Amino acid sequence: MPKKRSSTAKTRTHRAPSSVTQRVLIGGVVLAVLIALAGLLAYMTREESPPPAKDAPVSESDSASPAPQSTRAQGVAVAAPPATSDPIEFAKAATKVLWTYDTRSFSQAEHLSGLKRWMTSEKEYADWKSVTQQAPSPVLWARMHDNHQHASATVGEGHFPQAFKTALAQDPGAITEAYAYAVTVTGKQTIAWKGSGAGAESRSTTLAVQCRPHQDCALVGVLPSVAP
Repeated sequence: MPKKRSSTAKTRTHRAPSSVTQRVLIGGVVLAVLIALAGLLAYMTREESPPPAKDAPVSESDSASPAPQSTRAQGVAVAAPPATSDPIEFAKAATKVLWTYDTRSFSQAEHLSGLKRWMTSEKEYADWKSVTQQAPSPVLWARMHDNHQHASATVGEGHFPQAFKTALAQDPGAITEAYAYAVTVTGKQTIAWKGSGAGAESRSTTLAVQCRPHQDCALVGVLPSVAP
């Protein structure tokens, strides 16, 4: 005699994660998942933050002081974004400004104001926090100003990470929601300070860049880790 099935079926409960929780989880996963869930940008508003950029040593005797006022003698604090629809070209230019600063002539607020011009105007995608975390804090900026610290950057190669290309090949339509591209850029940052001090290091970063059809590219944010 066949066994009688239980009349009570197991019921699965699906709890919809909050948008913040979902984005935090996605932000720590591979780019393929990001593409599958609306094209790379779901990691926005994550709680995890990228490590701050390394800066040259500042003397312990340097004390915090008010942020310097811009002399404007050397031009603007941050170069203007290029008018291009090429995500790799834009990412390389954006990386250069993210690794470049001059505490001798500009305040931290002016530096960030210049970076703001690079951001996408679509607030649901713009991860401004991830960009501001690439710059020294106001207190550190003031100490670096006392030390005449400034940095320049040389950008080498830029490419789409393999995970991004694989995911895009598997689901080409996913990109059309946000038109956000992951681009990994490598290069070198050179830092100098008073007393003929100087140092340089090789660096790499992965940016999220938005390039909608018939529009110039804009910066979305900096990914929490470098994608090869």
